[in-house]
Amino acid sequence: MERSARVFAHPRELIAAAGEQLGASAWLEVDQTRIDRFADATLDHQWVHVDAERAKGGPFGACIAHGFLTLSLVNFFLPQIVCIEGARLGVNYGCDRIRFPAPVRVGARVRGVGEVLRAEAFEGGVQAWIRVSVEIEGEPKPGCVADTISRYYL
Repeated sequence: MERSARVFAHPRELIAAAGEQLGASAWLEVDQTRIDRFADATLDHQWVHVDAERAKGGPFGACIAHGFLTLSLVNFFLPQIVCIEGARLGVNYGCDRIRFPAPVRVGARVRGVGEVLRAEAFEGGVQAWIRVSVEIEGEPKPGCVADTISRYYL
């Protein structure tokens, strides 16, 4: 199924969209190469992420993605979920709340699903709180739920 971002013609439209679902991104496989590269970039080589043999006997039965790798994918999924036109610049401002309800095992496919929590005007733009849940294909719980904060400057 082809996915497309929910388009807002102007950042102010986000204010009225509080509570609205934004849809889902495309699926992305989290393979061992991605996990290993993240471990190299962050200097976090804990065995549960990078040692397949040892991880088989661990609590998850396989290597799992770092929680912060799963969180970093939110930045990849967000533009697939929502497009804000009429802004000269959009920036990540932070997150209010981040949770990792379930492990993302190597080889799993994940996607981002969005919801506008709220938005408000500030001088020069609009700040939006968008929840992105990183769903794991075939699993009941998401791998990450992040309440992102973005600023859209006019």
